[in-house]
Amino acid sequence: MAGDLRLICAADEVVEAGLGFRFTVSRGARELSAFLIRYHGTVHAYLNECGHVPAELDWLPGEFFDSSKLYLICSIHGALYAPESGRCLGGRCQGKGLKPLAVREIEGNIYLDQHEGYG
Repeated sequence: MAGDLRLICAADEVVEAGLGFRFTVSRGARELSAFLIRYHGTVHAYLNECGHVPAELDWLPGEFFDSSKLYLICSIHGALYAPESGRCLGGRCQGKGLKPLAVREIEGNIYLDQHEGYG
């Protein structure tokens, strides 16, 4: 099981409704942009891709939350997503949510669970 975990960052680098932590994942031969955020005390990770078109969400590196700090927002289309699930809440995402990645917070670090198909 430990071999399926890849260290992403220290847990204290991802603060509640603050800047997200950008990283990359591999899917076959492709490198994909991804990010971590913390919301209501829990860390969540998603591919950094709007549900509407494959554009990165953050308007500045790591800026994924809207001004209210309640929603994730696409910088290009204004689509809103639920931080805890990636579910489309409105805008041009047309019901298509963010693609979640399995992560675990263990002993002060955050790990990607590569067993889910992303490395």
